[in-house]
Amino acid sequence: MTISMHSASVPIFTTMLGNLSHFIDKATADAQARKYDTNVLANSRLAPDMLPFTRQVLIACDAAKLCVARIGGIEAPKFEDTETTLPELKARIQKTLDFLATVQAAQLDGTEARDITFAVGRDRTRTMTGEAYLKHWALPNFFFHVTTAYAILRHNGVPLGKTDYLAGNTAS
Repeated sequence: MTISMHSASVPIFTTMLGNLSHFIDKATADAQARKYDTNVLANSRLAPDMLPFTRQVLIACDAAKLCVARIGGIEAPKFEDTETTLPELKARIQKTLDFLATVQAAQLDGTEARDITFAVGRDRTRTMTGEAYLKHWALPNFFFHVTTAYAILRHNGVPLGKTDYLAGNTAS
């Protein structure tokens, strides 16, 4: 059995975005338990030159929606990037999940050799085949931002563990 472009993308993005939403739930509970403002987490970063938690979540959402849109040759929804609070970030994740749920396997499967051209920075583009783009650019970029969001919360004392990262709400 071969792996399809759909099965190698949409279910992975869906699971990890669900886990990212779970991180936010745990962060909210931690803030309530320890009596601090969740905006501290929304604006936290690991290093001065890294983007804050809010941007990590927005970029992870964009990475997922743009990947499937690009490989499927479909229009991605446009989001305004105005989210600043944890509830707004959860809503952004849900909007992304809602879009992913509309993408059918037939729209993505068979696109392995399709050329995908995408922006790299502000003034350059890169072109890769659909399969290479998915495996070597889109998924690593997505996981980078999900992992960085996890690390920011963990660094701030939110009680997250490996099982939260891998299993989210299904963690036992």
